[in-house]
Amino acid sequence: MPARYIRLGSVVNSAIASALDDLREALEIETDFPPAVIEAAEAAALSPRLPEVDRTDIPFCTIDPPESMDLDQALYLERQDDDGYRVVYAIADVAAFVKADGPIDLEARRRGQTLYGPDQNARLHPPRISEDAASLLPNEVRPALLWDMTLLADGEGTEVAVSRGLVRSREKLSYQAAQKRIDDGTASESLNLLREVGKLRQEREARLGGINLPLPEQVVEKDSHGYHLELRAPLPVEGWNAQISLMAGQAAAEVMLKAEVGVLRTLPRAGPKKIQRVRLIAKALGVKWERTTSFSELVRQLDPTVPAEAALLNCAASLLRGSGYAVFDDEVPTNAGHAGVGAEYAHTTAPLRRLVDRYVGEVCVASSLGLTVPDWAHRGLPELPEIMERTTRKAQQYEAGIISTLEAAVLERHLGQVFDAAVVELTETGGVIQLVDPPVTAHCRGTDLPLGKVIGAKLVSADIAARQVGFVAAS
Repeated sequence: MPARYIRLGSVVNSAIASALDDLREALEIETDFPPAVIEAAEAAALSPRLPEVDRTDIPFCTIDPPESMDLDQALYLERQDDDGYRVVYAIADVAAFVKADGPIDLEARRRGQTLYGPDQNARLHPPRISEDAASLLPNEVRPALLWDMTLLADGEGTEVAVSRGLVRSREKLSYQAAQKRIDDGTASESLNLLREVGKLRQEREARLGGINLPLPEQVVEKDSHGYHLELRAPLPVEGWNAQISLMAGQAAAEVMLKAEVGVLRTLPRAGPKKIQRVRLIAKALGVKWERTTSFSELVRQLDPTVPAEAALLNCAASLLRGSGYAVFDDEVPTNAGHAGVGAEYAHTTAPLRRLVDRYVGEVCVASSLGLTVPDWAHRGLPELPEIMERTTRKAQQYEAGIISTLEAAVLERHLGQVFDAAVVELTETGGVIQLVDPPVTAHCRGTDLPLGKVIGAKLVSADIAARQVGFVAAS
């Protein structure tokens, strides 16, 4: 299920800070690392395994949120003579710093993934690795896995080669800076081609029925009256950049399926009952959804800055629940596609932040070069689904707790107010409601709530410390 992006744009008050600390304690989320792991990270940063091939001639750049320092990916695009494209995607080579079964590896297998919070992060790897020595920071020579992908003029991929090499990113761009350069005509050829290729891949995704929810970033700001929630739609460049990552993930799946060893990210298609539920919610929110329009087509029409449509996107994210991991060795899995992508897919482009990506990268580079998959990677594949599913559950609990905390802060000044809300689910004591503005999901007490209809919901509690808001059906 896609993550909701909610962050603090203002100084955190003591109530919010305390609630977030309590949340991390309750979920046993650790932001610090044991001394042995810190010591091993320092040693690894000073003596990583470096590849022999030097590709620092390729003018890579990174595109990320401005505050990000754990830079997994750098890209470079060029046009081919036949009007096709070449995309070179550099992915941080975390295995160059992590010794199998060493302190960093054991701790990473315990953590599974980085957990992001609005005030601090619980990282997968120590900052000396994730935000320094292994990160593709600008003007620093780094070991990387190079995904060299060839595309036809219509954006269809034809060839992929994966190898190791030294790289040097030329520039760290924020999404805003990259978008501005593309819009005002000052972008490099590579950046302009990102728009061209990104749009072609989005069209391909639409043809395949893929679903990429443009969830709005929700920013909690503070004014003289208290906290309020602002919606910020993702920039077009974020979608184009994401398509390169998705393309590499699909290429990884193809490489592993051909080699008959690896691990796929899977997601079944939503059934008719789930689709019908979202249709009811759309109707209640006043969002037009023609019978002849599929869900994937609807998503591309929604504007995440319109409160009712943002609320529908939040509810529609439930259709992307049920993802998992499928490990295979000698026997290719069946029915292991990813409904959100519309094809077979694997996680491979975020090894600084997600454990499974390091293993997928190792399988792919070995398979692409005709080498034997390293024993540690081959041996570790079977345990990945349990690790990732366990830590994903914790990530989802953390995300839900963060959202509840910040929603309580936003709603605190509105106690006693009646909101328009769609009833999206029934419970024994009432139902789950989706407010239109702000786009908050909460429980509402009441009897015989009308599923799929808009009701008046009175806010009766907003407790930051308890991370809860409460509504009752207005009479």
